[in-house]
Amino acid sequence: MTAPLHETSAAESTAAVDGAPDAPGTPGTGKAIEGRSPWQIAWTRLKRDKLALAGGFVVVFLILVAIFAPVIVGLLGHPPDEFHEDQIDPLFGTPIGSFGGMSSEFLLGVEPVNGRDVFSRIVYGARISLLVACLAALFAVLLGTVLGIVAGYFGGWVDAAVSRVMDVMLAFPQLLFTIALVSVLPNELLGLDGSGVRIAALVLVIGFFGWPYVGRIVRGQTLSLRNREYVEAAQSLGAGRLYILRKELLPNLIAPITVYATLMIPTNILTEAALSFLGAGVKPPTASWGQMLSTAITTYEADPLFMVFPGLAIFITVLAFNLFGDGVRDALDPKGSR
Repeated sequence: MTAPLHETSAAESTAAVDGAPDAPGTPGTGKAIEGRSPWQIAWTRLKRDKLALAGGFVVVFLILVAIFAPVIVGLLGHPPDEFHEDQIDPLFGTPIGSFGGMSSEFLLGVEPVNGRDVFSRIVYGARISLLVACLAALFAVLLGTVLGIVAGYFGGWVDAAVSRVMDVMLAFPQLLFTIALVSVLPNELLGLDGSGVRIAALVLVIGFFGWPYVGRIVRGQTLSLRNREYVEAAQSLGAGRLYILRKELLPNLIAPITVYATLMIPTNILTEAALSFLGAGVKPPTASWGQMLSTAITTYEADPLFMVFPGLAIFITVLAFNLFGDGVRDALDPKGSR
């Protein structure tokens, strides 16, 4: 072995062996160690998950499509409710041309019988699905978080009462109740009319039946957190219950709530599509992916693409949200290996 070029002092040798950085305020080439917050660590881990990032990009793209639907349709399509009988075979009621009437003027073809632009209705359908799904998830998260954290922290009869309500809600037939409710809704209610009434009803019903799932998760986490040292320290210092709930417990519940919210949205999208498919969604002629699938049942043999495009839109949207939600869950899991 060759001898070192110069002798090192004892302090330098210890630093080299231990890999210790230079002390703050002393000259040297090492960089000071900087602490990272849990959210910074989660973002670093999320960036390594390529599938989750791809799902996140698709989610952002779909949100932008829903927001700028009028601009996109104005540039690439036709009004979603405009009929184009000249694109329909008068004898068979099917689109003229191959692949459902696809052309440079109608990018995804036209609907059978009436000739409405499929591309425009797919774009506008994204608005309904994302609006209902996100608002219902927000409503469920708010209600479930409040009731779950109260039940878990106070315990006793409060916990028992909230838990029994959760059990009843989870056993209730949501689909049948929604269909029955929508069938008796008036055309005008609280300043809303037509599809606005249906959208509000869907948001409230889907969110109301979704809060027990969030409530159970929040309640379980609260039961494990209420006996932690920092909670007991806050109690010993005279902090009130509302302060402990808001400042000590709620910040530690944001991660699981965020994860479940991202995984709840795709479920809500499927629920809205199923209700629209059964006729309990928005009223025609408002565009909806589930409604388009329902209409395509009678014409899928003559024009199968009319069923493929809304089904593909639902599949891509749900898959993107699930991939992103799984990535967020792994990134926020301190015990995860990814």
